[in-house]
Amino acid sequence: MSPAHDGASRSEAPRSEATRSSRLAAVAAGGALRVFLVVAALFWLLPTLGLLISSFLSPTDLGKGGWWQVLAEPARLTASNYARLLENDTITGSLLSTVAIAVPATLLVIVLGSFAGYAFAWLEFPGRDWLFLVVVGLLVVPVQVALIPVSELFGSIGLFETTAGVVLFHTAFGLPFAVFLLRNFFAEIPRELLEAARLDGAGELRLFARVVLPLGGPAIASLGIFQFLWVWNDMLVALVFADSANPPVTVALQQQVRQFGNNIDVLAPGAFLSMVVPLVVFFAFQRQFVTGVMAGAVK
Repeated sequence: MSPAHDGASRSEAPRSEATRSSRLAAVAAGGALRVFLVVAALFWLLPTLGLLISSFLSPTDLGKGGWWQVLAEPARLTASNYARLLENDTITGSLLSTVAIAVPATLLVIVLGSFAGYAFAWLEFPGRDWLFLVVVGLLVVPVQVALIPVSELFGSIGLFETTAGVVLFHTAFGLPFAVFLLRNFFAEIPRELLEAARLDGAGELRLFARVVLPLGGPAIASLGIFQFLWVWNDMLVALVFADSANPPVTVALQQQVRQFGNNIDVLAPGAFLSMVVPLVVFFAFQRQFVTGVMAGAVK
């Protein structure tokens, strides 16, 4: 064996050992990271698991100890709490009231935000950029600033303590973010694609419906999830503007605590049901949500 070949063999040996050790370190680090993420996820889900189990325990069993006692005695689980919940007109009515507020407020924001986002992205009109800056500036306006003046306005036109008033308030405060998000997403659509559709005879409305909306599906899904979660979990606006005789579920649960104190057999299943609906909406549109959030992150 020549000296040159022998030297090359010696130099390759440490290199292969370094490569092998780096691979082992990467695998170990990846495994440790996975373990950490799993543990963090379990801790994050622990309160939800506790609420779920508590919703299936009777008040007597909950008074004897925490929800973890069911791990030793699973026979204590019962569905009677949910049966009583369905007989509670306040809670069932509040769930329907929340749906009647969240769904229109979400759809209105999506429709109006889509039209406005397309106009700001692709239509030319005087003052377009300045008007868009005003819309962006409205993002920093807190909800609390508008409570008193909007209350006076709604009171004068008969919308105070009505479902329509709550829907309009949520729509108004959801539109700036909707316009900002959709305008930036629609602006990334290739101009050549829109020009080709115009050459084929498509008008602006047909172009918007047949080209822009299908391409903007991920962003629209993300917007819908954000808006629905915000409206469904809202309590401040509902306390001020909603009908006190038929409030949304967040206010209804708060009233149950104030009136009865320890009625955990109603509060636990009611709180869990109010949490499940947004989760179902999120997981139903999870793929579109991730696509919309990541859009534009990689050029």
